[in-house]
Amino acid sequence: MKMSCLPVSLYAELSVGAITLDDWFRFAAELGLDGADVSVAHLANHSPAYLAGLRAEAEGRGLRIAMLVTYTDFTQPDAGERARQIAMLRAQIEVAAALGASFVRVTAGQARTDVTRRDGIAWAVDGLTACLDAAADAGVTLAYENHTRGYGWTQNDCSQPADIFLEIVRRTEGSGLRILFDTANTLAHGDDPLDVLARVLPRIAVVHVNDILRSGYFEPVIAGTGVAPISAMFEMLAEAAWDGWVSVEEASKQGKTGFRQGIAFAEQAWRDAGGVPRA
Repeated sequence: MKMSCLPVSLYAELSVGAITLDDWFRFAAELGLDGADVSVAHLANHSPAYLAGLRAEAEGRGLRIAMLVTYTDFTQPDAGERARQIAMLRAQIEVAAALGASFVRVTAGQARTDVTRRDGIAWAVDGLTACLDAAADAGVTLAYENHTRGYGWTQNDCSQPADIFLEIVRRTEGSGLRILFDTANTLAHGDDPLDVLARVLPRIAVVHVNDILRSGYFEPVIAGTGVAPISAMFEMLAEAAWDGWVSVEEASKQGKTGFRQGIAFAEQAWRDAGGVPRA
């Protein structure tokens, strides 16, 4: 197992330039992580020189950029916009490769009231599978998340409720699309995360360690202080000898304490579960 972190609690500061991505890499190194995740929203540009510089900054601090987080929105009613989303993802795959990232987080799209369930699922499947060859050629894995709401979105992801997520997973079986499983997002809709994890476990590439205050509501808290059954999920992963990236999604907005406490909890919970030792 290797450990990374998605610094959602730092998004506001990163977005306005109060801190830089290198500041994030420095802090991630202080936390003893193997990797640091990056959102496309915080890239200044996509020039080769800039991306090479970011990669060098991370590697200079003993880290790799493990995952590039995108906000693909394939449930757009307009076919031209759906095509633009696919083209954008192709470009983001090249960005991830330039950064040395192993994974690109992809999402299905927003749950629009003017889009039927049937069309939303079909368009999501088409979009999520459209760039798999390009990703393979670039040496990057696309990981589809059981997602709640993207940065800048106005609606929740159509991947909630869990039965829609599982239907998209079923329809992409054998495609090469992998799963980014979030420990709290399914519970935020009131669905059973242990049941969903058991159904998708063979396809999981990355786990987001996330926690919420109560079932049925998306109220992020420090990992280990909420109601998400993280330890039980780790036990299930350990029993299957799963050995991938564990990324703590720190969204509690509790400052550096949130990062330190959440990461320490995830590490201890993984050891207690008997998971594959951290590489």
